[in-house]
Amino acid sequence: MSRPTSSTLKARIASLIAAQGPINVAQFMTIALHDPEGGYYATRDPFGAKGDFITAPEISQMFGEMLGLWLAQAWDDQGRPSHPLLVELGPGRGTLMADMLRTCKAAPDFLKSATVVMVEASPHLRGVQQETLKAHPGIIWQSQFDPPTGRPIFLVANEFFDALPIRQYVKTPRGWCERMVTVKDDVLAFALAPTPAPGALIPESRAGAPEGGVYETAPSAIALAEDIARLIAAQGGAALLVDYGYDKTGFAETLQAVGGHTFAAILAEPGTHDLSAHVDFTALAAAGKRGGTGVHGPIGQGALLTALGMATRAQGLAAKHPANAAALTAALTRLTAPEMMGTLFKALAFLPTAAVTAPGFETAGAMHETT
Repeated sequence: MSRPTSSTLKARIASLIAAQGPINVAQFMTIALHDPEGGYYATRDPFGAKGDFITAPEISQMFGEMLGLWLAQAWDDQGRPSHPLLVELGPGRGTLMADMLRTCKAAPDFLKSATVVMVEASPHLRGVQQETLKAHPGIIWQSQFDPPTGRPIFLVANEFFDALPIRQYVKTPRGWCERMVTVKDDVLAFALAPTPAPGALIPESRAGAPEGGVYETAPSAIALAEDIARLIAAQGGAALLVDYGYDKTGFAETLQAVGGHTFAAILAEPGTHDLSAHVDFTALAAAGKRGGTGVHGPIGQGALLTALGMATRAQGLAAKHPANAAALTAALTRLTAPEMMGTLFKALAFLPTAAVTAPGFETAGAMHETT
């Protein structure tokens, strides 16, 4: 097998393939995103206008305000348990947590007793977050989700699950074959495993897939969601997961590479582009139920933010800052309109089974059903 001879991450992946054979898509994503020397998240700040993409907290402070109020309300609804953990998975630049902490000053008892835990695998981004949150002492950083035991967990994850590794299987005449990454003519290329995957790996819902149909699954995302739910069921708390994805069975692939606010070739230059895939919210919801929590949603991000009062907040901010009125309206539209982020992005909540409703979900669910 031929391979490049340079010292780039692409060359090192090719060398790995030459040594052990093709790797699956999940392995490729893990290396491309998290390799300590050349991984995308390990070496750069991809967020914001100067980065490769803009997430909701960077669009408007209102997004973080709504999510912060959601967590504070969930804490209040559960009888204000003492010593809660306020956890964020994949905190980006720390913007979302900064906005949530500012907003949660409206619930001082929550902040007074809470410990903030930031789960961030990238040393580079951890440094950015520490600078953003330097006015908030006592924050704990973890490279993996490992919260202290015995304390209620109030967790948020925004655009986190979409970056977790996926495996892809393609329907062929001989069965479902896993998509692999190999080297062909000195470049990285996709190929299919010669032996079909065991039937037990493919859910019955995919039985009607046409030839060429793709099944994507994210084992680490499903396992993490179940772990979060299990801890909430045992210790109390709530989790709000917001991401772009789907809640209906489909047969198309969603893996994509993004760089400089535009799409890129997935295998061309690993480590220089973000890799992500649409989140399977049906699978995450099932994981939450297995973990023992009540599951609310998924519903559209726009419906939830509207139910939580984002439009009213935008009006209030515009009244105080008339010069920003147009920008506030544009941000509100971008975050909530169905043709923008309002429908593609979805929200899913885990709460103890004793919690009858999740803040905003009951109203938003009714709105979602009528749209």
